[in-house]
Amino acid sequence: MVNVKQIAEMGAYVKLLEYDNIDGMILLSELSRRRIRSIQKLIRVGRNEVVVVLRVDKDKGYIDLSKRRVSPEDIVKCEERYNKSKMVHSIMRHVAEKTNTPIEELYQTIGWPLNKKYGHSIDAFKLSITNPDVWNDITFPNDVVKEELQSYIGKRLMPQPTKVRSDIEVTCFGYEGIDAVKTALRCAEAKNTADTQVKVKLVSPPLYGMSLRVPY
Repeated sequence: MVNVKQIAEMGAYVKLLEYDNIDGMILLSELSRRRIRSIQKLIRVGRNEVVVVLRVDKDKGYIDLSKRRVSPEDIVKCEERYNKSKMVHSIMRHVAEKTNTPIEELYQTIGWPLNKKYGHSIDAFKLSITNPDVWNDITFPNDVVKEELQSYIGKRLMPQPTKVRSDIEVTCFGYEGIDAVKTALRCAEAKNTADTQVKVKLVSPPLYGMSLRVPY
């Protein structure tokens, strides 16, 4: 993943976001498979782009990159990985600042081991909210780090409640009529729990609005 710094006649100058913002370049011929009519329509300053490394000249410090050789599937995967890693880094930086722990130590003891086991640390973080066993194989630098990380994950990654609503028609042709309808709808609300909430409101007989709220 790179961020476009400048557009020139030869191509675009960029910085590699995942490699300490070192400089690289996308040559004009590597911007698109099609004929380029307007470079501004293909790439813009300040925008992030998914690229692949073509050549690295260690002596001169040149890194040549390509945008046109990246498949649509690779773009999706790279953007997903980058966004996940960005979220993990934000969490790690918070814990590092709060506990006065070097961030590299947090990655070595927590982040990288979770990456290896779960594919990505953020997936492990989310899973840990409902399954604390995620932490069984992790050796925390100290208890303060453990408590701060788990607490912050709970606040930052806790799934938001989901609410759905629908209008329904309820009619009873029996002797009890509207009384039977009211009883049935009240029974639905009576089954509410701390996690699941059902509410029914009259719109206009026989139309009722029913809403359901679940944790996620």
